[in-house]
Amino acid sequence: MLSPFKSMGKIIIYLFALIGFVLVAGFFLVKFGITNTEGVVDEQQENFIEKSTWNEGEEWETLKEAIIKDEVAIKQAAKNAGVPARLIAAQLVVEQLRLYHSDRELFKTIFAPLKILGNQSQFSWGVMGIKQETAIEIESDLKDASSPFYPGKSYENLLDFKTKDHDTERFKRIVKEDDRYYSYLYASLYIKEILAQWKKAGFPIADRPEIISTLYNIGFEHSIPKVNPQSGGAEINIGNTYYSFGSLAKDFYESNELLENFPK
Repeated sequence: MLSPFKSMGKIIIYLFALIGFVLVAGFFLVKFGITNTEGVVDEQQENFIEKSTWNEGEEWETLKEAIIKDEVAIKQAAKNAGVPARLIAAQLVVEQLRLYHSDRELFKTIFAPLKILGNQSQFSWGVMGIKQETAIEIESDLKDASSPFYPGKSYENLLDFKTKDHDTERFKRIVKEDDRYYSYLYASLYIKEILAQWKKAGFPIADRPEIISTLYNIGFEHSIPKVNPQSGGAEINIGNTYYSFGSLAKDFYESNELLENFPK
């Protein structure tokens, strides 16, 4: 008969083996795009949801309080990247509403009582849902003047690393709980780079929050400048009303919600 200590030791070994399997599996799921969700395309850019439900209920009240706590960090990151802070807040709103409504148990037990944002650390990172490969490309495009996403020399050093272990440092600064500046900065620079690409191609989209947000959701590889881009992205269910990522971000951006904190 095994002693309690030996039994406990076996349980711990099995637990760590299971955790290792999940982490490795997660890596390959992300690497090969298996975790990518099929999105939707809005048929008409003016055909957005007429009756908003996203800003009703406990979820929105919780999210407003949580976002206001990070107002300084959001504004600082947006300022350093040269993009509107309200545009960054729009991406945050969609990412968090999607999380709040998709994991009801976690919302009820953690997010709502503490009035906090959901900080992801597996397939996507931080409160802004930045994927590892996206973060790496953001860093690369800051330094590569030949890249169509290159935003300009004044932005080149905004993501410089302080250590030689870039992978660890990147992860830690994006998922950091007590200071989310880098999470917002990566998101801000992603948008800055997308705007640079489209402007250089002759199709500026600085006044199209729904297109910017769609591109934020679907990634660099799908950012193809053209005359009549359509909004869309991941489908998000809020109170049995379905939105695309782009339409929901635009809905917030053009609303009066958090307007004193993040003016248009």
